[in-house]
Amino acid sequence: MVRRYKCALITGASAGLGEEFTKQLLGRADQFILVARRLDRLERAADEIRKSHPETEVIVIEADLSDPESRVLLGENIYDRGLTPDLLINNAGLGDYGEFVTADWATIDRILRVNIDALTHLTHLFAPEMVKSGRGWILNVSSLASTLAIPDFAAYAASKAYVSSFSEALRVELLDSGVEVMSLCPGPVKTEFGEVARRQGADSGMNTARRFFYVSKQRVVAEALAGLEKGKARVFPGLQIAIAGWFFGIMPLFVMRRLMRGRPRR
Repeated sequence: MVRRYKCALITGASAGLGEEFTKQLLGRADQFILVARRLDRLERAADEIRKSHPETEVIVIEADLSDPESRVLLGENIYDRGLTPDLLINNAGLGDYGEFVTADWATIDRILRVNIDALTHLTHLFAPEMVKSGRGWILNVSSLASTLAIPDFAAYAASKAYVSSFSEALRVELLDSGVEVMSLCPGPVKTEFGEVARRQGADSGMNTARRFFYVSKQRVVAEALAGLEKGKARVFPGLQIAIAGWFFGIMPLFVMRRLMRGRPRR
């Protein structure tokens, strides 16, 4: 039997995996709270849900999750409405392709604020109520990059290593509370993320090796939700990503360093 959720809160819900999570959860959640910076896209998504599933309550909230005050206001807005999410999908994330020394600091700072600070803060805002009710699920979107120290993607990969480590520790802390925590570690996915992360003037082409690792957003989300229902701690969606995750996990660090030195540069 497919699990039903009372209230699903999804960040980064205006596009990519967040949008796909919303689509695949239709009919499985009584309420949706969709959060992103682009209100117009959220409103369009909400209108579609109201037409196709009129029994489902949809609330859209425009928020800049890189701003701590905005996150506090988000929590107050949700609790003032009498809503208590039992499914939190921390999906919002940012990246930056290119060498760290040539990166714009404002971009790096925003990556850390969204990928680490926001995810941790929102979990801290909503996990206590889940524990009180004895019911809840937290799905943190990490990355295959969390298993690697990736040159030219250093801050992003490091931020996702935090997400995976945090999720594992929190899962153990909440083991007997009725609240489950899972991290999702996809490889490359065809969403807007890559275009946003690519620096101006950078080559937009993809090499054959990277293309091999692509998994559709539909499959990523389907395997994520299936893993959540099965109580898995971590999901690497797609067979090739699952194999890569296992391989990188057992590879000695000195071998990894040598492999990364030979990375292609654009």
